[in-house]
Amino acid sequence: MEVTMEEKPVFETNLPPDKVKKLIEVLREVHDPEIPINVYDLGLIRKVVMEDGKVKVVMTLTAVGCPVAGSVAETVGYAVQSVLPEAEDVEVEVDFERPWDPTQMTPQGREMFKAIYGYDIVEQYLQAQAES
Repeated sequence: MEVTMEEKPVFETNLPPDKVKKLIEVLREVHDPEIPINVYDLGLIRKVVMEDGKVKVVMTLTAVGCPVAGSVAETVGYAVQSVLPEAEDVEVEVDFERPWDPTQMTPQGREMFKAIYGYDIVEQYLQAQAES
């Protein structure tokens, strides 16, 4: 899936647009272990900022207590490092303060989910929220 320069990242960042474009491309290569969609299009990456040569990534997971949380975070860290080799350090923080929900997916992620599972998870989630 090609990233256009007009595509606004779904995460907070202070990186220049060319680095953001490359970052989105590599993050689309990292997949969630439970849902076969990449971490970017699932909306799991919340922040990628660089200050004083250090990169901080804040991400979440689709489920609290995910048994492979460490390996997903580590893979995200390697992906970010590959785009930002000038970074002295890449710290990946897994944040569960604001749990993930399907509305955080990109439009592409939503379409991928529909293609795989045959239904719109966002629509179903919003309907369930309205009923509760």
